[in-house]
Amino acid sequence: MDTNQKAIRMNRRDFLNTTLAAGGFAAASSLLPAWAQSAAPLTSAGLPALTGTRFDLNVGRTPVRIDGRGSRAVTVNGHMPAPVLRWREGEEITLNVTNSLDEDTSIHWHGILLPFQMDGVPGVTYPGIAPGETFQYRFPVRQSGTYWYHSHSGLQEQMGHYGPIIIDPAGEDPVPYDREYVLMLGDWTFEGAHTVFNRLKQVSDVYNTQRRTLVDFFRDAREEGLDQAVSERAMWARMRMSMTDISDVTAAAYTYLINGHGPQDNWTGLFRPGERVRLRIINSSAMTIFNLRIPGLPMTVVQSDGLAVQPVETDEFQIGVAETYDVIVEPRDQAYTIMAESIDRSGYVRATLAPRAGMQAEVPPLRERPLLSMRDMGMDHSAMGGDHAAMGHDMPGAAAPAAPVDHSTMDHAAMGHAMPAPAAPVDHAAMGHGTPAQAPAMDHAAMGHGTPAPAPTMDHAAMGHAMPAQPAPMAGMETPLTHDHPTGPGVAMMPAMVFDRLGERGIGLAEVPHRVLVYTQLKSLEPNPDRRPPEREVEVHLTSNMERYMWSFDGAAFSPVVEPIVFQHNERLRLTLVNDTMMPHPIHLHGMFFDVVNGEDDHKPRKHTIIVKPAERLSVDITADALGEWAFHCHLLFHMHAGMMQVVSVRPGHGDHHGHM
Repeated sequence: MDTNQKAIRMNRRDFLNTTLAAGGFAAASSLLPAWAQSAAPLTSAGLPALTGTRFDLNVGRTPVRIDGRGSRAVTVNGHMPAPVLRWREGEEITLNVTNSLDEDTSIHWHGILLPFQMDGVPGVTYPGIAPGETFQYRFPVRQSGTYWYHSHSGLQEQMGHYGPIIIDPAGEDPVPYDREYVLMLGDWTFEGAHTVFNRLKQVSDVYNTQRRTLVDFFRDAREEGLDQAVSERAMWARMRMSMTDISDVTAAAYTYLINGHGPQDNWTGLFRPGERVRLRIINSSAMTIFNLRIPGLPMTVVQSDGLAVQPVETDEFQIGVAETYDVIVEPRDQAYTIMAESIDRSGYVRATLAPRAGMQAEVPPLRERPLLSMRDMGMDHSAMGGDHAAMGHDMPGAAAPAAPVDHSTMDHAAMGHAMPAPAAPVDHAAMGHGTPAQAPAMDHAAMGHGTPAPAPTMDHAAMGHAMPAQPAPMAGMETPLTHDHPTGPGVAMMPAMVFDRLGERGIGLAEVPHRVLVYTQLKSLEPNPDRRPPEREVEVHLTSNMERYMWSFDGAAFSPVVEPIVFQHNERLRLTLVNDTMMPHPIHLHGMFFDVVNGEDDHKPRKHTIIVKPAERLSVDITADALGEWAFHCHLLFHMHAGMMQVVSVRPGHGDHHGHM
């Protein structure tokens, strides 16, 4: 074969490969909804979306391509992520959801205020949607902001079953902007969700590829002294933990996504210089907490979990699974990299903001892996000598949290620790935790919807009904712990101390030189709708045996739980979360917003999901204005699947105060 013939043949082969690749890319792009595709034309006035008051959604399986690799996803209307649903506050919405899978499915409307029967949690609010069936959701829209929807059946959320919701306000939007983009953060595994979960059950740190080495030991011995280095490692060994065990599932199994695009795909959003661009950022991943920044471009946070906050400018924030933040940016005539690192810094996903298609900015390298500390073990007895910059002491808006409840005056029997007449157990098969066959719905009469069991009598005097103000503790104050919850093989760690950490930066961000958002900087834009003091406190411990991959609330996994956490309708109560584990947990309450007790008086930030750091004790105040059964769980999907979930039952009988959003 002469050289010319060889060149011709190679050119033909290259041409065919290029053509096939282009065709594959075009096919893959067509699987993305319009809002998720890159480089939307500048003539676009906003995000293409499904709008109106009636929606027909079909859940099925569809081939997808991520960073050039093929797989199959659980999709809505053939798309992953699912279509944007754009609603308007004050309208009534009807959604017909058809199940084209060969297993049960569901849709939960995350953060949406609605009747509990429409909440979409199999085994708690309904039996789910069987194969071939259609379920109609119908409810009024009582709010505005950025939210999302996802499956609550089995591990389908990990398989791509999620999408964004944008609700336009009935009146004028308090946030002016010229252009908007949704950024849905996600994680994808080519191993398969059930394979990943089973591997974690067998070896809980199977995906931790950043363990410390002998080189690290010699460096620590040189810097800290040999005795200290040996003692520290011995302590971690006794705990059967690693300082690098921050995420259960890492980049060893995950490709991280923005709008269904991997880092090589490089999703791109276009803008005109000088525009105010609104980024609606949703963490829809299954297991990944992200640290997000846009180097060279400050972000002004204007909304948290769908509700408006007083604007606060920052350079980076940590976003837990299921949290949302809306930010305003004002980019100049250049490209910017949107950088979202996984909390353990094993991987990242990037996207681009640019004035013209094809432009890219430098992608910063992954930063050094973070390490857990003695403080994360609940063993730091020198909280006042900690890193005050990391604790928010030098940050605008970082205020001391409100005074804690005096536990010595509380009637713990009235808090649900000794509940009379336990309710019927939840059917886990209906939730997809067992077989996918449809199970009957929960017996709601047994849960208190028929003739409810009498609520325990509350000693309001003993509980400090008015809860008089006490001197607020300094941020970072440590609190000795008592553990009155069940123990056993599922509880391997009970820290001696817990800390107020609301004003601390998230794991790995204490030493970064720029501004980092912390919860104590968040203030609601409008005064809180219910400013009554809480009448009582309910304390819940986040518990685990991490080595055996067992996760629970108060030492009891969801499966054997027979007693819900009971709220009385319209009561005002304080929910205190105590993290006995060494991992951060994004905790989500369905059906109601809660006011974060962060030192604000009548402008507490209102959220539906909050990260509880290791060895942290935090409180939120709740107005229990939504009758019914509501899921309450860790939003790390595999933790919930393993048992870190409960049911909150809001029952009649407290009194008829006016409702609050």
